[in-house]
Amino acid sequence: TLTYMLTPIVRNFALRFRAVAQVRERDIHTEITPRWGGVAMWLAMAATLLAVQNLELVGKAYSRELLGIFLAGTFVLLIGMLDDRYELDAITKLAGQGLAAGILLIFGIQLLWLPINGIIILPTNIGQFLTVLVVMIIINAVNFVDGLDGLATGIVGISAAAFFGFAYLLAVENGFSRAGAPSLATAIVIGICLGFLPHNIYPARIFMGDSGSMFLGLLLAASAITLMGQIDANAVFAEDIGPATLPLLLPFAVLAVPLLDFGLAILRRLRQGKSPFAPDKEHLHHKLMKLGNSQQRTAVILYFATAMLAIPAMLSAFVPVWLAFSAGPILFLFALSITKRTKTSTGA
Repeated sequence: TLTYMLTPIVRNFALRFRAVAQVRERDIHTEITPRWGGVAMWLAMAATLLAVQNLELVGKAYSRELLGIFLAGTFVLLIGMLDDRYELDAITKLAGQGLAAGILLIFGIQLLWLPINGIIILPTNIGQFLTVLVVMIIINAVNFVDGLDGLATGIVGISAAAFFGFAYLLAVENGFSRAGAPSLATAIVIGICLGFLPHNIYPARIFMGDSGSMFLGLLLAASAITLMGQIDANAVFAEDIGPATLPLLLPFAVLAVPLLDFGLAILRRLRQGKSPFAPDKEHLHHKLMKLGNSQQRTAVILYFATAMLAIPAMLSAFVPVWLAFSAGPILFLFALSITKRTKTSTGA
């Protein structure tokens, strides 16, 4: 993909401009590694949008919402690039994320209703506040899990695939035209992750950095909000195309691993009297590695944990719930066999 070809070029620029991750006591990597992986991702997305805009089927997905997603992603990418180079403080990054969410609001991307005891139409200010909150939570959840080679890239790719499946079925199978923009955005995220992963798996030659984690987090959050916040809630129920809650709940289901890690980290640090954004070595991947798992095996375990939640959640909108969630145990058994074979082959 474009990301695969562009990443080595971006890597050289990152080294030239000293946008690198130094080796610190809390880090797992043992060599100075360039960041700015998000730049390659952004370039790939921009080139893809330019290349496919005139295709008949894809062109229908172009909209004001997609432009808003791209511009907000561009803004948060720039904030991430500065952080990758100069290590901005947490408040500055949060402010940048809030402004990126504000760009989404300008382009009409916000939560308008919630399926609570039927349909609750949100007052404009409440909808805007919740939109900013959801965007910032998902961005930081992806950022927090980016502590192991290939981990965030794989989890985001799996999450995007599940969300794309849901949005695509709405757009194509059910004729839900408003799902076109999130379908295209999540398809691009899948391509980005597939292209970047070979450069990012252990031993990583480049990190996505905050430029990449915040960019991908925003794309996922914006896609979810576009799908739910911009559709007619009553039409969802009338057309019987699945639970109305799913467009909002799906991103939280497929991102359960990073969201859990994010929530536990915040609680842990507050309980210790530290800043919620103070770094430590108590993330989920750290705990798995302390149990004797290698970096590769730890990443695979968390990949399958993500898939176990993402795939059933996506399928539950279109097939009976019991059938959708039967995929979970199957994936669990497969993951168990993979990790056992890996352990045997490595002699661990």
